[in-house]
Amino acid sequence: MIKLIVGVKGTGKTKALVDEINKAANESHGSVVCVEYKRKLTYDINYRVRLADAGDYDVFGADKLYGFICGILAGNYDVTELFIDSALKICGDDIAAFERFFLALNEITEKNNIHCVMTASLPAEDVPASLASFIRDTH
Repeated sequence: MIKLIVGVKGTGKTKALVDEINKAANESHGSVVCVEYKRKLTYDINYRVRLADAGDYDVFGADKLYGFICGILAGNYDVTELFIDSALKICGDDIAAFERFFLALNEITEKNNIHCVMTASLPAEDVPASLASFIRDTH
C-alpha cells in the first residue's frame, strides 16, 4: 500500500519524506530506493539509499514514471522500500494521469510487498476521491 503525503508548497512534505527515507535506510532488510525531481535530496538522505533523479533519465509524464519504476523494481528483486518525491510534478501536474499512475503503482507494490511513500504538491481537498484513503499526515 502506498502512503501519499500532500499539501501546498512549504507544508513539510519533503521533510516528512526524508524522515521516512532515513528511517527505512536504518531499518530495512532490503534495498531502499528514492526517485526525486531535480537533485535536492542528495545531502539529506542516508548514503545507503539508491537515489535516482527522474530528470536524468528524461522521465516526465505518468506513463514514463510508471515504466521507470517498474524497470527499477524488475532490475532489483530486493527493493523493500520505494519513495517518490514530487510525483505529481513528474507526472506533468496532470491530476488524472497521476491518479492512473498511483492506482497502477499501488497494485505493483502490493503484489510485491513493497512499502511506498510519495509526495504530491496539492491541497488535500483536490486529491481525487479514489486516492483519499491513502493520504498520510505530514506530522
